[in-house]
Amino acid sequence: MAAGATIHPSAFVDPRARLGEGVEIGAFTLVGADVEIGDRTRIGPHCSIHGPTRIGRDNHIHGHAAIGGEPQDKKFHGERVELVIGDGNTIREFVTINRGTGDGGGITRIGDDNWLLAYTHVAHDCIVGSHCVFSNNATLAGHVEVGDHVILSGFVGVHQFCRIGMHAFIGMGAFVNGDVPPFVMVAQDGYGRPRGINSEGLKRRGFDPARTAAIKRAYRALYMGGGSLEEARARLAELAAESDDVRAFLAFVEAGQRPLLR
Repeated sequence: MAAGATIHPSAFVDPRARLGEGVEIGAFTLVGADVEIGDRTRIGPHCSIHGPTRIGRDNHIHGHAAIGGEPQDKKFHGERVELVIGDGNTIREFVTINRGTGDGGGITRIGDDNWLLAYTHVAHDCIVGSHCVFSNNATLAGHVEVGDHVILSGFVGVHQFCRIGMHAFIGMGAFVNGDVPPFVMVAQDGYGRPRGINSEGLKRRGFDPARTAAIKRAYRALYMGGGSLEEARARLAELAAESDDVRAFLAFVEAGQRPLLR
């Protein structure tokens, strides 16, 4: 335990936990064994952090969050599984993040500079990139993969084993039961349905008009061409010759094991 940590007298920190310099632990918070917390990370009141869990630097975990709990999976029988959280994340009130499962890779992983707002849930074996925003009550089932710069609006639910590509935007209340390619915007329609590309988000992140136009052509080839998926892939391969973004779009489509959200 680092000498520079500040721990409220009512908190409990297991002697086997490792705290970096400048870590703050709030009132009535529990930090269990085999937990590592990086420098300057702040933990609010009434939180529980169970290990094995690794939390990086400069995170802010607000009150009543439950981090590193056992996976909600009946196949879990106490094997060693982990949670790894990067740097600079904001994790708000009542967020729950579970460790992985033995037969699902063993690790739940969250990148850097994400905002997980109140009551969001990240289940076992999920892989979340960096610079994402999960709005209130957004929920990931097990084994979900989320790319960088993804926004999940409030009350979004993502089915297990689905993938959401980088820069995608999922609208409020949408239920995602298939893979969402990069750059795509999804809106609620019973289950979520693609509704164009995330043009505004791309503009805010510095995509120039030529890049955005290439992504729009890729979207039209996949969702508006009227042909089969194989025909859409062939058209995407043609478009990919001139655009790194379309190559990423095509690579995502070709790598999927679940059906695309269509």
